[in-house]
Amino acid sequence: MRTSALITDFYELTMMQGYWLKGHNPQVVFEMFYRTNPFDGGYVLFTGLNDLIDKLEILSFDEEELSYLASLGIFRAEFLDYLRSYRFNGDIYAIAEGTVVFPNEPLLQVHTSLIDAQLLEGILLNTLNFQSLIATKASRMTLAAKGGAVMEFGLRRAQGYDGALSASRAAFIGGTALTSNTLAGQLFSIPVSGTMAHSWVMAFDSELEAFRTYAELYPGSTALLIDTYDTLGSGIDNAIIVGLEEQKKGHSIAVRIDSGDLSYLPRVIRKRLDDAGLTDTKIIVSNDLTEAIVQTLVQDEVPIDVWGIGTHLVTGGTHSSLNGVYKLAAMERGDGKIIPTMKISNSYEKTTTPGVKQVWRFYDSEGSALADLVGIEDEVIEVGVDYTFYHPFTEGDYFEMRKDRYARFEALLQPVMRGGKRVGENPPLIELQKRAKECLSHFHRTYLRQINPHIYKVSLTEHLKKMKMEKLIEERKKSKEGARP
Repeated sequence: MRTSALITDFYELTMMQGYWLKGHNPQVVFEMFYRTNPFDGGYVLFTGLNDLIDKLEILSFDEEELSYLASLGIFRAEFLDYLRSYRFNGDIYAIAEGTVVFPNEPLLQVHTSLIDAQLLEGILLNTLNFQSLIATKASRMTLAAKGGAVMEFGLRRAQGYDGALSASRAAFIGGTALTSNTLAGQLFSIPVSGTMAHSWVMAFDSELEAFRTYAELYPGSTALLIDTYDTLGSGIDNAIIVGLEEQKKGHSIAVRIDSGDLSYLPRVIRKRLDDAGLTDTKIIVSNDLTEAIVQTLVQDEVPIDVWGIGTHLVTGGTHSSLNGVYKLAAMERGDGKIIPTMKISNSYEKTTTPGVKQVWRFYDSEGSALADLVGIEDEVIEVGVDYTFYHPFTEGDYFEMRKDRYARFEALLQPVMRGGKRVGENPPLIELQKRAKECLSHFHRTYLRQINPHIYKVSLTEHLKKMKMEKLIEERKKSKEGARP
C-alpha cells in the first residue's frame, strides 16, 4: 500500500522540475503554522500528525501516474525518471498530536531538500488543517457538554469519503465518545454506535411493534427514536412500555429525540421515565446541534445524557477551514550554512518570523500554562531565569516572565521523523484523546470559553525579536534595490 505523490498542487511539480533542471536543490527548513483561531475561539487542538507521518512514509509515484505526467507535455523524461525512485527522506520536528496550540507558533518543521519540501506542502496542509479544525470543534462541543457523551454521526454530511474518515478520527481525538462511521471504527478502533432511523419505525405496522422488535434483536443496546409520529403523544408511551418489558429482563434502554423543542421535551420525557421507574434510561438528542446550543441547554440544566452531533461537527460548521500555512524559514547558502529566510508583506501580520525555531511552554507551580515563548532552536532556556516575552508583531510590546512566576517549561517541537522514517511508536487514538484532554486541563477556563476567550500569549525571545527586525530591514532594503532601474 502507498500514498500517491500526485496529491499535490500542480505548481509544486513544475517548481520541482525547475529546481532539478537548474541543479538548485539546497537544504531547507519549512514550517507550518496558522494565523487565527477558528470559531472565534481561543485555541486549536493540533491533530493529524500521525496520520500525516503514515502517509509520508509510503509517498511515491507509480508508473501510471508518471505516464499521466508525461502525457501533459510539460515534464522532461529525465525528471520523470528522478520521480520514479522518489521517497521522502527528510526529518520532521513537530508538536505532539493532541496538544493545544495557538496562532503564529511553528507547529511542525520539515528539514529536507528544497525539492522534497515543495512536494509535501499540499498533503501536509490538507491533513493537518482539516483534522485540527475538526478536533478543535469536537473539543469545544465536549467542553460545552460538561461530561455528557458526544456521539459523532456526520458521515452523510461530511465532505466526501476521505473527509468523513478524517473527521471521525479527528473528532475522537477531540473528545467524542462514539462514531456512527463503521469504517472509521474499524480503521481507527473508535467505538461505534447508532440508534435507529425513522424508516425503521415506519416500516412496521405500529410504533410499538417497531420498538419491541428492535429491543428483541438488540437487547441491552436499544435506543428508541421516539419522534417519528408524536414524541409526547405516542413515542414516549410506547418507549416506556418496551422499557419496562426490557427492565424485567435485566436490560436498560435509551430514547432519542431528533426534532422539536430540545429544552422542553427532555424535561417532560425525563419526568415520564422517572415516574415509570425507568430512571436509568438515557436521553439522546440530535438535530443540527452546535456548541452554542449544547452549552445553552447544559446551562439551563436540561436533562440530556448524550449528544448526537453530525453536520456542525464534521464540516466545521460556520468555520470551514483552518488557515494553516507552510513557509520557508531557513535555507542553505553556497557556503553550506543554513541561514534564516523571511517573507515580507504589506500586511505586517503576514510577515513571517525567520529561522529554525523552538517553542517553550511555561507553567506555574500548579501546572497551569502561562504563555508560549518562541526562540531560535539553539537558545538556552533555563529555570530560575527572568525572561522578556516580546510581541511577535508590535514593536515595543513586551512583558516580563519573572523566575518566581513560573515553575517549569517544556520544549514542544520534538523529532517525529528522521530520514523519512517515524521516530517512536504510532500511538493509538485513545492515547491521543487522553493527551488532548490532559493538555486542555492545563489551561484556565477563560482561554477555553466559547465566547470572547482570553488571549493566550505567544511571544518571541529577545534574540529572535532582534533577528526578525534586522532581517525585515535587510529584506526591505534588498527589495528596494531590486526595484531600481
